[in-house]
Amino acid sequence: MGTNDLKDVVREKYGQAASLVQKGRTSCCGTASSVANCRDPITSNLYDDAQAGEVPEDALKASLGCGNPTALAELKPGEIVLDLGSGGGIDVILSARRVGPTGKAYGLDMTDEMLALAQENKRKSGLTNVEFLRGEIENIPLPGDSVDVIISNCVINLSGDKDRVLKEAFRVLKPGGRFAVSDVVVRGDVPEAIRKSMELWVGCIAGALSETDYRAKLAAAGFGGIEMEVTRVYGVDEAAAFLAGQGFDVDAAAKEVDGRIVSAFIRATKPAACCAVSCCR
Repeated sequence: MGTNDLKDVVREKYGQAASLVQKGRTSCCGTASSVANCRDPITSNLYDDAQAGEVPEDALKASLGCGNPTALAELKPGEIVLDLGSGGGIDVILSARRVGPTGKAYGLDMTDEMLALAQENKRKSGLTNVEFLRGEIENIPLPGDSVDVIISNCVINLSGDKDRVLKEAFRVLKPGGRFAVSDVVVRGDVPEAIRKSMELWVGCIAGALSETDYRAKLAAAGFGGIEMEVTRVYGVDEAAAFLAGQGFDVDAAAKEVDGRIVSAFIRATKPAACCAVSCCR
């Protein structure tokens, strides 16, 4: 399946998720199945009560992430933040509150239904330093050197061209700007059948990079100061939960991925000053 086909699948699934929220129902990570009894081990329990109280309820319901980048990104008043794959807008709204009225938070998403939901959540929040953009994370519709911090929540792993995403992130960051994202990362070998499953790709798993590959792609894009902090490790029980209904022998497959899929907070920095042509991208 090509990159464009993958985008179509992602757009369809996340559009379904946004529509379910607008109808008053919650959604699981990228799927519209088993909504009433959603126990997704990746998307659950990411925001504490204080943070949940800072955003409209529909923004929280539409969260399909794997972490909480706004809690770890150390945002400062006056900064400009860009959320790649902003969905219903929860991390954009939280970021806008962190950077204050002198700062700004952009959200970028390619799904019309999610953008509509995000705009409604912006209206409910009353914030004026928020802007949602329609576009793809492989082609960010912002000028170079225009953003202080890039965040993202379980979205980069969904892209079929992660090298392009990271190069675009590097381009739009100001010199000295920070890359601070939550993503799913693979440690060790994962069965090929799981990696090839489109439903699991859209569910934040099959497209995940290994820690080594993630570091290498960030470095190739020009980033320095690369760090990875594991925030959640998925064991047998969690693996069984996200493999259920995907056509696998759940017990056998869960044992094969036990502890090999993690959520991580990934930090990197665009160099403050270039010392060679190769780092000025």
